[in-house]
Amino acid sequence: MQSSDLGNREEGKIWHRKPSPAAHQGVIVNIIHSTTGYHSKTIRFLNVAFDSSGDSLLSGDHQGNIYVFDLVGNRFTLVQRVMQACTALAFNLRRKTEFLVALADYSIKCFDTDTKELVSWMRGHNSSVSSISVHGSGRYAVTSSADTAQLWDLDTFQRKRKLNVRQSVGIQKVFFLPLSNTILSCFKDNSIFAWEFDTLHCKYQLPSPVEGSSLRYKVFAVTRDGRVLAAGGKSNHLHLWCLESKQLHRIIQMPSKVRAIRHLEFLPDSFDGGSNQVLGVLSQDNIMRFINVRTCKLLFDVGSHEEGISTVTMSPNGRYIAAVMENGSLNVYSIQALTQEVNKPPPPLFKVIEEPFKDKVDANKLTVRVTSRISERPWKSKGGKIQTKVLRPQPDVSHEDKENELPDGLNKKRLQALLKGFGEYPAKYRMFVWRSLLHLPENHLAFSSLLDKGTHSAFARLQNEYPIKSRKLLRVLQRTLSTLAHWSTIFGEVPYVPLLAFPFVKLFQNNQLVCFEVVATVIVNWCQHWFEFFPNPPINILSMVENILAHYDKELLQHLIHYNITSQVYAWPLLETMFSEVLTREEWLKMFDNIFSNHPSYFLMVVAAYIISSRAPLLHCNQKDDFEYFFHHRNNLDISAVIKEAYHLMECTPADIHPRRMLDDFVPLTKGQYPIFNKYPKFIVDYQSQERERIRQDEIEYLRERQLVQEIEAKAIERRVEDETWYRKQELLHEAEEQRRKILLKEEEKLAEQRRRLAAVKRELKIKELQLLEAARRRFLKYQQDQREMELKRLDDEIARKASMRDQETAATVQDVEVRQMELKTQRQLFEQKLLKEQEAATQEVKGLLDTSRQKADLEEQLLQRLIEIEQDGERNAQQLVEECLAKADQEHVDTDWRAQVLHKQRCSDVARDMRYQELAKHLRNNRAAEAELLGTMKEEEARKWEEVLEKQEQLAAEQAVTAALDANRKRFLEREMNDAIELAVKLQDEDGYFERLRDLRASQTLQGLEFRQSPNKTQSRPGNACLNDSSRVDSPTHFSLDRGRQDLESRERELLAEVRLLRQKLMSQARAKHTPPPDAQWSS
Repeated sequence: MQSSDLGNREEGKIWHRKPSPAAHQGVIVNIIHSTTGYHSKTIRFLNVAFDSSGDSLLSGDHQGNIYVFDLVGNRFTLVQRVMQACTALAFNLRRKTEFLVALADYSIKCFDTDTKELVSWMRGHNSSVSSISVHGSGRYAVTSSADTAQLWDLDTFQRKRKLNVRQSVGIQKVFFLPLSNTILSCFKDNSIFAWEFDTLHCKYQLPSPVEGSSLRYKVFAVTRDGRVLAAGGKSNHLHLWCLESKQLHRIIQMPSKVRAIRHLEFLPDSFDGGSNQVLGVLSQDNIMRFINVRTCKLLFDVGSHEEGISTVTMSPNGRYIAAVMENGSLNVYSIQALTQEVNKPPPPLFKVIEEPFKDKVDANKLTVRVTSRISERPWKSKGGKIQTKVLRPQPDVSHEDKENELPDGLNKKRLQALLKGFGEYPAKYRMFVWRSLLHLPENHLAFSSLLDKGTHSAFARLQNEYPIKSRKLLRVLQRTLSTLAHWSTIFGEVPYVPLLAFPFVKLFQNNQLVCFEVVATVIVNWCQHWFEFFPNPPINILSMVENILAHYDKELLQHLIHYNITSQVYAWPLLETMFSEVLTREEWLKMFDNIFSNHPSYFLMVVAAYIISSRAPLLHCNQKDDFEYFFHHRNNLDISAVIKEAYHLMECTPADIHPRRMLDDFVPLTKGQYPIFNKYPKFIVDYQSQERERIRQDEIEYLRERQLVQEIEAKAIERRVEDETWYRKQELLHEAEEQRRKILLKEEEKLAEQRRRLAAVKRELKIKELQLLEAARRRFLKYQQDQREMELKRLDDEIARKASMRDQETAATVQDVEVRQMELKTQRQLFEQKLLKEQEAATQEVKGLLDTSRQKADLEEQLLQRLIEIEQDGERNAQQLVEECLAKADQEHVDTDWRAQVLHKQRCSDVARDMRYQELAKHLRNNRAAEAELLGTMKEEEARKWEEVLEKQEQLAAEQAVTAALDANRKRFLEREMNDAIELAVKLQDEDGYFERLRDLRASQTLQGLEFRQSPNKTQSRPGNACLNDSSRVDSPTHFSLDRGRQDLESRERELLAEVRLLRQKLMSQARAKHTPPPDAQWSS
């Protein structure tokens, strides 16, 4: 079994040679994490988890170090230090490089194994998180503690839902079922609920367990297909639930050694379709037993009482088992190596009492007992009677025979005979024979108490004095020596104890208890009187060897004395190293087969026999270094001859010099507690231990001061390096600054040159732009001139057309008046017809006047809009062409000439229109004279009809008064509005000569208004005259025509007033826009 110590490394290989798990109970590698220093210790692993592929392993220790072990690539990496113990791990997320770790502060963190950075930090639990279950998709996780379970979204790392329970109930475990969207929650009251993942609605609840059963579920496991649930607790019974039928399927009874179940997990198999048949059961004795749930056969087990298992997990691919051991190490097992014997076809090993498929569950019918792989047959008695055999002790047994009887049924005499016949014990049974010869008590509790005291201070730096390549061997040697020092103080002071114990440690390194007891037995029996002359070598023991040598080979002794070679040179190295330096492994084992089988004095005889057997080469040595080299290195000696010579010396040595006289017989270690070992000068040991402690304190102080000095020197060196670095940086900065200054000067020169070139280009572009602007200005002026000419031509045509139309209208009017006069002259006698024609003529006249006034208003409005547009164009041109002063002056000159021409033409048209108005007034006066004559003619007719009118005159007087008042009000309103408009036009006449026509219009309207006023006054002043709208003088058809004509006149008059009002508003707005003072202007008197 290979062992790998992580130490302070952050990455490296897991094993250094190809593992062979079949030879070491399926163990591929044993991983430990120890820290070196003054107080070296082992850091315990706490949790372990596989990834989804099953080839990588994640593990966290007690100090928060999290490692990833690549079992295929044979590499380990320290991916995170969380600085606190982890309580749960999960490594099967959707993103393969991320993992979840639950910490002791109740939080959950997500890290990335590649970047080694924190991905997310999730909080929400108020107690320690006991388990993390990840959905098959890897996108969701359920974390459970004693009081709550929480569902997390691993894409956003947000909590989706929370399961709360009563404090009295508590949660055992909440996890996802494989291959489904079901969450299974198990509570401390043995209730088990299944929840739908999407809606979190309860799908079903498993029924209560068997009546009368006191089993409380603590641990759970489910098959890979999610059909069978295994549950166990503080009992040796296992309950198997069928989740499809929601019924208890079977109760399995574990062996009587199992009193409680700590962990359950199904063993994956690639060929069972997910319906796993092998279940691993970790019990209270720290042994995990694997059983077949269908056949109830105990297949194999992992772990032992000495190397117990704390927690375990299995890879999804069914290749590895990772177990955290009780001693804090991590074992990785090969499932293939463990199941080699299981795959052979076994005989039937169990008996099923009854398979239940009834509605009512019976515990006795469900119970199946687990049997071992060896079938046991019950005793059969003959004749129905039990035969017994009484073993009686033999009556005469000697004391010598009692001494020769060994444990486990062995006999010392027979073993010695076997040893003399073959020279050594069989290698296969040597350890068993040694344990029997030495009577090892195997005091587990006493050894554990010594081991719990930790590393002794005398051996804290053992690796510096003995640099052993194997770290495991060094660790076992350190623990064995520490237990010896804790057992007796002398062993912490004797310098040769490591040399004495090393061969036994190397031989028993896999069982530290046996190793310690063998070394202790050797010291108590074969090292008698060694420590009486401490700190000097055992002079009395060396004298015994020297006496034997003097008795059997005086020449060799004299040769050694001649070269001042004492027993401390030729005997003591063999004793203190237990011959481990001068013998090979096989020779050493063969020698100690004989040493352990004889009296303790035989050990000294072997030393003397070794020296006597080396007589020839020793006689040729004449230098002390040669003698020292000889007794510290291997030599070409036949170990069988040495052993034979030792037996000869053992038998032929006189009693007065025989070591048996001074040494006691073999005494084994006592059971229960180890004996007190105080055969040494206590005051010297105490003094030495005090001196050692003082020296250790002085050394610690010296090391502290030296470390302080080194830190000061390091700081001084660091400061000097920083100063040199700073000065060098300053020099580099100055050089860089100078270089940059030169570069900046060059860049400035280049920039100045570029600016000059850019200015020249800008000048050229500006000249081209000015040329283009000049050409555009000239083209625009030409275009404006053409437009003005076209506009003037259009205005001339329009004025000529209007003038021709006015002439035509005037001629038509004159012709109509002449025709009317002719009709009045010719039809004077037909009064009704004349009145109708007269009304029609008046109507036509009013229409003509209204059309004329409307045309005037249209023309004035058009001219006004044109002037406004011209002014706006002038302002816009003034704003846009500020730089073109000369062009603007030319344009203004052209505009002024054009305006003067327009105004001149308007004045001409106004004069012509005034002349036409005078002609019209003349014709109107003639018409009025003709009407006066007509009225005179009508007098006579009025006189005849006056009497008829008197009856209706009073009735019509009121109507006439109302009509006169309305006419007067309307005329006053019209005059007021016209006066306001004319006054405003007079104010604005300085800017435009257009309003001169308004004055003419006012004069003409005033004249017409006076004539209009005079005609009704004249009519009213003559009571004898008849009115045109008097209904008493005309028939009803004539009356209706006059009323209709009056209504038409009123409507036209209202339209004319509206047009005048609109024109007045436009003029007012233009006046405000033109004469609004600037913001900084102030009014002055």
